[in-house]
Amino acid sequence: MTGTVLIVDDVATNRIVMKVKMASACYDTLQAGDGTSALALARSRRPDAILLDMNLPDLSGIEVCRQLKADPVTADIPVIIVTTSRDGAARRDALRAGADDFLSKPVRETILMARLRSLLRARQNEAELRLRDGTSRAFGLAEPGAAFTTQGTIALIAAQADTALAWRRALAPHVSDRLVMLRPAAALTATGPAPEVYLIAADLAHSGDGLRLMSELRSRGPSRHAAVCIVLPPAADGARADTTAAMALDLGAADLLPADFDPEETALRLTAQLERKRRADRLRDTVRSGLRMAVTDPLTGLYNRRYALPYLARMDERARQTGRSYAVMVLDLDRFKAVNDTFGHAAGDAVLAEVARRLLDNLRPVDLVARIGGEEFLVAMPDAHLATARAAAERLCRVVEAQPVTLPCGPDGPGGSVGVTVSIGLSIGGTGPADPPPGGPGLQGDPVAGVLGRADSALLAAKAAGRNKVTVALSAA
Repeated sequence: MTGTVLIVDDVATNRIVMKVKMASACYDTLQAGDGTSALALARSRRPDAILLDMNLPDLSGIEVCRQLKADPVTADIPVIIVTTSRDGAARRDALRAGADDFLSKPVRETILMARLRSLLRARQNEAELRLRDGTSRAFGLAEPGAAFTTQGTIALIAAQADTALAWRRALAPHVSDRLVMLRPAAALTATGPAPEVYLIAADLAHSGDGLRLMSELRSRGPSRHAAVCIVLPPAADGARADTTAAMALDLGAADLLPADFDPEETALRLTAQLERKRRADRLRDTVRSGLRMAVTDPLTGLYNRRYALPYLARMDERARQTGRSYAVMVLDLDRFKAVNDTFGHAAGDAVLAEVARRLLDNLRPVDLVARIGGEEFLVAMPDAHLATARAAAERLCRVVEAQPVTLPCGPDGPGGSVGVTVSIGLSIGGTGPADPPPGGPGLQGDPVAGVLGRADSALLAAKAAGRNKVTVALSAA
């Protein structure tokens, strides 16, 4: 993974040493010796990450971080504060200012590179979601979600129940979200919504079990997007500890904590992870909402042509593979223009919405109903033969005609009602058992365009024959 890292340190030697380390991992670098220069470079060059020294000649690293996070141009750039200080209060202030991590000098290169990879991966994922969301908004397909947030859930998973209980007691005064203790098996088999954040010991029953549990959680749908923070075991072997930490980050850990973690600092880290999770969820929701809007007719709630045509293509492909037939109906409201001209467009909208409801209520759950034009609908029936489809089409004619549609009230009083009928063109596609054998007249290999075109022709014939009728298309020769 390559990118550009801004190194901010008032000591030139420190900047050079860090630049060499970054170059060995194929990162490009920018350098700044004070806070003011760092802010200007960050805004003009938009680096992928910032390594920020705590002590600078003009501004503190915390103040630089605060200004970076307050500026929309630089707010999404990951910031790692690097310092010789071991002061817990300074660490907490840095996290409150928006720092993504806080590393003490001398910085262990293995941990630094793994942390950079983790932060850049998370940033790229969020940038991709923002890009999709922005595209949806550009086409008017998404709206901002509600800002209201409910209480989150943080799961605590340790090797011993006593340890998890101690974690909960320590964190409870600093966390407003729900803290629940889970056993590893329960985390994988629990039903219902998954916790937003998991705090997992790296070693459970055996060494490394926590990392394996994290991988399992990442592979399951409900917990795939949860944030996982790993609590590292106390280790005398520094090299082994670094390897475990780097492996945890590369496997998807959002953060690392020492075994003797500071409760207040950990609460800040967990809260930050929870907020990132919620932000990503909101972006995913708006993207999904935009996709739904892109394929859904807003008046009737039915699918639109953009969705229906690819669906027909997949249905045809499946029919060819299984040797079954399918039915396509094209329906058109009779004399719909007269409804709009006489009662107004609000009445016309009410008629369309009611007809859509009647169509849905009188077809199988597996059948597709779509609005493909102003007053034109399409019905696609998988695994349907001619007799079944004809009976369904005639039923639709009857239920649409059976009861007038109640119209909305207008400025002059009650809206009244209007009778509505539909004409239907029906065509059969696929290679079902009722089709003639290969070589004879039939539908074998008939493309979707042909099936749909014959249904359109049959609809015109139904209109010409007096409307409120079902006409079956002749098979392709």
